[in-house]
Amino acid sequence: MSTDAQADAKQESVLSIIKRNIDLDTYQQLHWSGTFEEYLKLVRENPDVCRNAFQRCYDMIMSWGVEEYERHKQRLLHYTFFDDPIGDGHDAVFGVDRPLMRFVNLLKAGAHGYGPERRVILLHGPVGSAKSTVARLLKKGLELYSRTDEGALYTFGWWDEKTQTYEDCPMHEEPILLIPEEVRGRIIAELVGDSEVSWPIALESQLCPACRMNFQEALNETDGDWSKVIERIRVRRLVLSEKDRVGIGTFQPKDEKNQDSTELTGDINYRKIAEYGTDSDPRAFNFDGEFNIANRGIIEFIEILKLDVAFLYDLLGATQEHKIKPKKFAQTDIDELILGHTNEPEYRKLQSNELMEAFRDRTVKIDMPYNTRLEDEIRIYKKDFNTERVRGKHLAPHTVEISAMWAVLTRLEEPKKANLTLMQKLKLYNGKTLPGYTEDNIKELREEAEREGMEGISPRFIQDKISNSLVRDDVGNCVNPFVVLNELEEGLHHHSLITNDDERKMYKERLAMVKEEYEDVVKNEVQKAISADEEAIARLCANYIDNVKAYTQKEKVKNKYTGQDDEPDERLMRSIEEKIDIRESHKDDFRREIMNYIGALAIEGKQFNYWTNERLQKALELKLFEDQKDMIRIVSGKVTSVLDKDSQEKITVIKTRMKKNYGYCDECAEDVLDFVASIFARGDTKSKS
Repeated sequence: MSTDAQADAKQESVLSIIKRNIDLDTYQQLHWSGTFEEYLKLVRENPDVCRNAFQRCYDMIMSWGVEEYERHKQRLLHYTFFDDPIGDGHDAVFGVDRPLMRFVNLLKAGAHGYGPERRVILLHGPVGSAKSTVARLLKKGLELYSRTDEGALYTFGWWDEKTQTYEDCPMHEEPILLIPEEVRGRIIAELVGDSEVSWPIALESQLCPACRMNFQEALNETDGDWSKVIERIRVRRLVLSEKDRVGIGTFQPKDEKNQDSTELTGDINYRKIAEYGTDSDPRAFNFDGEFNIANRGIIEFIEILKLDVAFLYDLLGATQEHKIKPKKFAQTDIDELILGHTNEPEYRKLQSNELMEAFRDRTVKIDMPYNTRLEDEIRIYKKDFNTERVRGKHLAPHTVEISAMWAVLTRLEEPKKANLTLMQKLKLYNGKTLPGYTEDNIKELREEAEREGMEGISPRFIQDKISNSLVRDDVGNCVNPFVVLNELEEGLHHHSLITNDDERKMYKERLAMVKEEYEDVVKNEVQKAISADEEAIARLCANYIDNVKAYTQKEKVKNKYTGQDDEPDERLMRSIEEKIDIRESHKDDFRREIMNYIGALAIEGKQFNYWTNERLQKALELKLFEDQKDMIRIVSGKVTSVLDKDSQEKITVIKTRMKKNYGYCDECAEDVLDFVASIFARGDTKSKS
């Protein structure tokens, strides 16, 4: 084979690889083009191609599915779209189902034309409460939706047969707008007929200045023959794209000297004025402002209330009338979802400004608070700090959970009920049941704390401190909760948003609450690790049952060591029974209950084991822990070498259980045992809440 032939074969193989990996059919569908008549046939088959921006955005969210659930006697909806299935959860938001329900309801009402489509939707909340993430998700979702058959939309351009040139509509408008307004509604009704329509088709807009000029020139050239004008139209599939500035716009405040309103509504192209003779000729104007290019989709205003007043005036017409005013041109129709977000200081400033009453009246505010449910806050951090993303370091169990717990505590208001602690309130919100508290009580707690979640520590602060802990060189290969808690406490001294010492003191007090809770958690885990010695519990249970049997039958127990008959070991029995609060006056009843239970099992042909009676199992586990906890007082690696072989083996078994059952590594398992040993050494008897 010649060199040229080999090169051709190699080139062909490369192209075949590309073809195998590209969906050619989809690619062709996205680049569909046709005549105006062919487009009308598409409308007849599927009227949804004519949806407006609100309708399309709502349908996009619902296309991913919705789950209904109940919490604290309230029906809630969870929209799968906000889990970011497009980006594999990278931008997922957690714990904001209530505000997102309100947001989606606004979209639905706007889709029906009930009023919200003429408002600025303002996401309002503290820093780091996922406002910009929601906006980013919506933009990303609309881009993908426009590429699907379900979300298809179309625009048009002008074909000049003489020059063989094509001029696209600069604002990517709906082709139906080419039908004269006075007959548009009647024609649409005939086209749709009895077809099922998801939304009312309300296309009352007028063509943009550039298309109006093209349309008028074409009418002049064809002696007013509309049908010949339409022959010049080429309809094409429209794919929304923020990068290509098609249907997705983003506007961010800048320095006043470097920004003017033309960034929103377009500007004169001075190089073309000489060609066309006037600056009021649409051909000498760039319809590329953010409002222009966002037509048919969404425009996001970042920190909207930091905009200069002149920009906010442009928003008044854009929201209420769906019109913008490009320089030198009449008001121009737009069809887009206007979404802004802002922090609380700017919103308070807006409220106090009487001159901004018109803007306030055209704004629908949706509060986006911080999480007040621990489980949701944990999910935020586990998205970034998990075994897949954290390499070379081990995050000890509860490190993320304890950090999230402190974050939530800083956002909660002190409960008004005297017998309820802040930590208990956090647990109630997280789904834990407490004696004396019903679902109605939890609902009342939330209602009486109206600003809960609007203040406190941002998730970004927590993420920064966990990151700092992971890259420190002085903490070894394992980062435990105390390393992060110390980072958090140190960070409070430099936190830019903490403005007074009282606030800083309150945050430190809540850090102390979290440390106490962590002590209880690790003590409980060590207790379970010790109590998981089934052979030891079985021996303890057998000893207890022998003594209870002798006691209830007024017999003696044979001492296995001396061979003599001894009285039942009252001290042993009481030491076990006290662990589950069996009073002295009730001990006989409990012991008879145990013996009756064993007898009932025997009648049924079943064998008694300690785990068949939940109360007795708990008592035995607590007793075993009490007997063996002294062993871990000297568990530190510095002194384990002086332990006897049996004790060393027991400690090794405990560490193994902690690694297997709770996810500890060798380093943090030893640290936890050392820490719990220090608690016992100081005689800590605080009961678990």
